[in-house]
Amino acid sequence: MPPPFPIRVECPPGACVCDRARLLADPQADLRALRLTRADELRLIERIERVRSYAELLRVQALINDQLGVLLRIAPGVNEVRTVRGIIVALDEQPGLCKKIRQSIPAAIRRTLDAHPQIIYEILDANDLFGSN
Repeated sequence: MPPPFPIRVECPPGACVCDRARLLADPQADLRALRLTRADELRLIERIERVRSYAELLRVQALINDQLGVLLRIAPGVNEVRTVRGIIVALDEQPGLCKKIRQSIPAAIRRTLDAHPQIIYEILDANDLFGSN
């Protein structure tokens, strides 16, 4: 039985590892990740790119977790942070989450961090990189 809400169009065979068919076959499965259609993904990316503060970024992170059931991790890398590339931005593996989404959302966050370096400083400070216990 199809879900009562629109879901993301299936990727071409072999192009993705989202395991969509198995997820749809399981009646107990969490289908929230499939609710992110291509149009919704574009709106989410636009929203991420409008973020201007760390508080807004945390809000978007919480919304992604609440509405899609996906954990978005944003933290300083283990090595020295000299650029935005030193910040780890990753979506945890989740059945139904398309490979394209796992790439596009972190890329949008990196673009936002590039445009607003003060957010990077707040991320570093929130993770106690500066040693302000």
